[in-house]
Amino acid sequence: MEFLTTPTQNFDLPKRIARLGELAFNLWWTWQPEAARLFGRLDYALWERLGHNPIRLLHEIGRERLNQTAKDKDYLALYDALFESFDSYFAKQSWTQQAHPEFDDKPVAYFSMEFGLHETLPIYSGGLGVLSGDHLKESSDLGLPLVAVGFMYGQGYFSQRISEDGWQEALNNPLVFEHLPVTLVTKNNKPVTIQIEFPDRSLTAQIWEVRVGRVPLYLLDSNVEENNEFDRLLTARLYWSDLDRRVMQEVLLGVGGVRALRALDYSPAVWHMNEGHASFLTLERARELVASGSTFADAAQKTHGQNVFTTHTPVPAGNDEFPLWLLDKYLARLWPELGLTREEFVDIAKHHQPHGETFSMPILALRLSSGSNGVSELHGQVSREMWNFLWPDKAENDVPIQHVTNGVHTANWMARRLNNLFEKYLGDDWYDHLDEPAFWSKLDSVPDSELWAVRLHLKRKLAFYMRERVRDRWTHGGFHPVQVVSSGVLINPYALTIGFARRFATYKRANLIFSDLERLLDMINRPNMPVQIIFAGKAHPADEPGKELIQKVYRTVKKAETGGRLVFIEDYDMNLARYLVQGVDVWMNTPRRPMEASGTSGMKAALNGVLNFSVLDGWWREAYNGHNGWSIGDEKEYSSNDIQDSADAESLYHTLEHEIIPLYYNRDPKEISHEWIAYMKDTMKTVIPQFSTRRMVKEYVEKFYAPALKNK
Repeated sequence: MEFLTTPTQNFDLPKRIARLGELAFNLWWTWQPEAARLFGRLDYALWERLGHNPIRLLHEIGRERLNQTAKDKDYLALYDALFESFDSYFAKQSWTQQAHPEFDDKPVAYFSMEFGLHETLPIYSGGLGVLSGDHLKESSDLGLPLVAVGFMYGQGYFSQRISEDGWQEALNNPLVFEHLPVTLVTKNNKPVTIQIEFPDRSLTAQIWEVRVGRVPLYLLDSNVEENNEFDRLLTARLYWSDLDRRVMQEVLLGVGGVRALRALDYSPAVWHMNEGHASFLTLERARELVASGSTFADAAQKTHGQNVFTTHTPVPAGNDEFPLWLLDKYLARLWPELGLTREEFVDIAKHHQPHGETFSMPILALRLSSGSNGVSELHGQVSREMWNFLWPDKAENDVPIQHVTNGVHTANWMARRLNNLFEKYLGDDWYDHLDEPAFWSKLDSVPDSELWAVRLHLKRKLAFYMRERVRDRWTHGGFHPVQVVSSGVLINPYALTIGFARRFATYKRANLIFSDLERLLDMINRPNMPVQIIFAGKAHPADEPGKELIQKVYRTVKKAETGGRLVFIEDYDMNLARYLVQGVDVWMNTPRRPMEASGTSGMKAALNGVLNFSVLDGWWREAYNGHNGWSIGDEKEYSSNDIQDSADAESLYHTLEHEIIPLYYNRDPKEISHEWIAYMKDTMKTVIPQFSTRRMVKEYVEKFYAPALKNK
């Protein structure tokens, strides 16, 4: 290509360590613990203060310190070993080259509204984005020729502050692009741009590139001079609540994303839509063929085989649908270009709702894709039932929606200390056997005492981190003493600690554990057997019920009777998530079944030896075996939400009182709980191989990507 995507920033580094600048611009470093240590050792205090941002670190660190480091033999040994791994990573033959050589020069295009790659690039809001980021990282590890498309959100995602009364306040922090691992794509010294034609105006977007190991991620940005002020804000933030901007965003992602890849000379063989936001790409691909002389029917048939659609939403109300008047306002130029009338265009994705007809993004994707899937076994069943009406001649079980259960990127989420323990007892090459279930029987060789020591280390690390966060907020002022206590300053690193961290949506029932507050207070304040519960999570700024739920939880947390054992940590992000999934003992999840499509936070916790305590929904329904954690409630349907909530709350309390707490505190003379460690080993044996993105991406290749190549 003639495009310039090489970072142009000059860090003025000593020649001996000059490749640190190259490393800072490839997010490969984010899932390499030794790479993070390499940056941190330059100036640990500055590294922490800058939020683990290597680009800012290299700009702000003093030249004198860099010169000292360039002469430090210990540092240089670490540096040389790290870059040997870096170079080897790109040079060695990959799994895809060995198992699927047919993908050579046939890239997979992966579209998502958000990508969670690292906390310094806040272009994600939650689980969907983190899953997308993990998908890219694993695709890089496997050598899959994948190219990704998303948005460069100029204002990032909001920072959360919790008032003394528990109300969520959203703070927007405009991104400083010079501090980010992004590069504007240019050609002949000019930005590469694409245009979208709306009925009354044209929209222009430029393209930024992020390198994720081997994978390029291209981010569309409408903040350019050619656009009016309204349109320049289109990519300013995630998930606009006003429908005009929402439909424009999705046109830009789907139609604009295809045009961006064409402008960059890509010709993908597979087009994967991660959720319905990108569904308009199916129409843009058809429009290309219609422009060359095909009918829409022929174009849809020819492109159908290469389109893959993943749905993450188990309820119809959670899917994006647009009123028909919005189509007239923003898409009236598209249906003539497809050779269709308005009625024919609407019929592609028409959905009859009680309030009128809508244009449904998931219906658009389902009708124009050969491969579709939910993100857990149960979600696949729910999706087949939900969309059965699109295939009225088929029985529910025959609806062509499969499932690929989500996974997590192990290297990104596993604690370094645990990785070191695995290298000691499972071998230096343990990561090569990640998705081989039989291999993980070797965990039995890990001494209980050493595994317990790692758990205690990670708990102390979490406690220290929480206290330092509180100290930082306290020193900056505006923090009431009750907020200090509620933020975890009294946390005990040796007490049984339960984590509940996720997006605050009402169906996740964050306050279920408060159903009988007196009973809960009795449990958490037992002499010699204390229990701590750490809450964290954001509600969408437009989700008033979600914000009210946070307030209810916070008002309970700050009650004096809790003794500081209930904690709410504000501003949940990927950095805090790492500390939590590595540092708690139990990961609790209480969704109203079957509304959790998959859930991945519990997987991240489990691969660190944290035990899941969850409703049998999403992925946990597949993973739970009775010896690797605990269930909340039963696999049954209830006649009302109140009855379900009551039954699940009773199950939660009973299991905590009679199983979890006694098991954790049943210690030998050396204060080790061997029964607890048996559960830990079982959960790691269960989860690490089966719920990794290694298994997940391979499954996408085998079920969808490879068959799509044959359809081309």
